Amino acid sequence: MPNLERLTLLREFLKEEPNNPFNWYTLALELREKDLEEAARIFRKLLLDFPDYLPSYYAAAHHFTEMDEIAEAKSTFEKGINLAKAQKEDKTMKELKNAFQNFLFEQDLEE
Repeated sequence: MPNLERLTLLREFLKEEPNNPFNWYTLALELREKDLEEAARIFRKLLLDFPDYLPSYYAAAHHFTEMDEIAEAKSTFEKGINLAKAQKEDKTMKELKNAFQNFLFEQDLEE
């Protein structure tokens, strides 16, 4: 399916179920290839409106890093790690911590 058709379909899903965080998440992921600013806007909305939707933190933090929004990326990683810990999602917490350590090293930052 061409990218434009997928975007149209994802936007339709969003109209049908605007309270489903997965619909926002998949649209943001799809937009990362086409429109960095709109993807960032959707990630921000997702994190604000659905703060307990754990999958968004990893992708959003990486996206913010790619956009050179370093403080926002750092904060997103930290919130995701804390949420994974609170939800007792050990595997996700380890993945987020590993990605965060790589991020800190690549950005020459400290925890």
